[in-house]
Amino acid sequence: MEAQPPLTASPVRTPLATPFTEKVGIRVPIICGAMYPCSNPELVAAASEAGGIGVVQPVSLTFVHGYDFREGLRFIKTLTSKPIGMNALIEKSSRSYHARMEQWIDIALEEGVRFFVTSLGKPGWVVDRVSPSGGVVYHDVTERKWALKGLDGGVDGFMAVNRRAGGHAGPKSKETLFTELADLGVPLICAGGVGSEDDFVAALRMGYAGVQMGTAFIATSQCTASDTYKEAIVAASENDIVLSERITGIPLAVIDTPYIRKLGLKAGPLARWMLRGRKRKHLMRLIYTLLSVWRLKRSAQGKGRAKEFWQAGRSVSGISRIRPAGQIVREFADAVIESGK
Repeated sequence: MEAQPPLTASPVRTPLATPFTEKVGIRVPIICGAMYPCSNPELVAAASEAGGIGVVQPVSLTFVHGYDFREGLRFIKTLTSKPIGMNALIEKSSRSYHARMEQWIDIALEEGVRFFVTSLGKPGWVVDRVSPSGGVVYHDVTERKWALKGLDGGVDGFMAVNRRAGGHAGPKSKETLFTELADLGVPLICAGGVGSEDDFVAALRMGYAGVQMGTAFIATSQCTASDTYKEAIVAASENDIVLSERITGIPLAVIDTPYIRKLGLKAGPLARWMLRGRKRKHLMRLIYTLLSVWRLKRSAQGKGRAKEFWQAGRSVSGISRIRPAGQIVREFADAVIESGK
């Protein structure tokens, strides 16, 4: 198998070209965001093959979809020769997990991956590890203070996670967050609230160098999430999205269902007490992680009581049908070209 070359600037400028597309070597500034448990290889490959870039979520690839990490990457490369990325959750919750993440990053580099998205930690060590090979690192941020720490770590750009995002949403609007980060001199990706062509065009016009989408890519034919999950996304309005602390200890955007209402939206007294402690918060987060990993896997498979546990962002308001992932990328690209951006 031939590895991907280092990312280089695209030689052709189009209405879709941004500093992000030129740096990572793609045509359309759309990222299929890494999702646990929904980032199956076929979905990642389909987004990349259409001209965007799909991002691998390592735990999803190995634990949910059952691949050895290296073999999973190689399988994706049988489906597309275009660039793919990798998500690195870098919070040091344990030494063993950190060592595993280091191993996954090294394998990804060996297999030609050159685009990395970091979150939940200090990204400097990832930058140091991948930059000698021409790697590019974008870091998840929800406000300026985290962006400044990311700049200190040498990142190339930011995933600006706003309050309309699925998963762990930020507290600010995409407009406020852009204004807050625009002077930092690196490309910004709008992460959250993009479910329609109009949303995409608006984000680029605002000055974002691209968008990251998750919810819209769950509602695709390539995603292996249950049909019930996909249909719930199509049927939901943005008022159906609630934030629950009972899943990970941090507000998580999910579709309001009887299962979610039974769990409750606020962390219990014991959990809040543990999360306030400098040492014991790691134990509580580990407990939350183990529970959420199990629940999310069961929900994506449509099994058990957790089958109504569906992560989604407020972009559901722009999602009206289930369609191929590549069609989303192509239709969004056409909308930009037709609008003249």
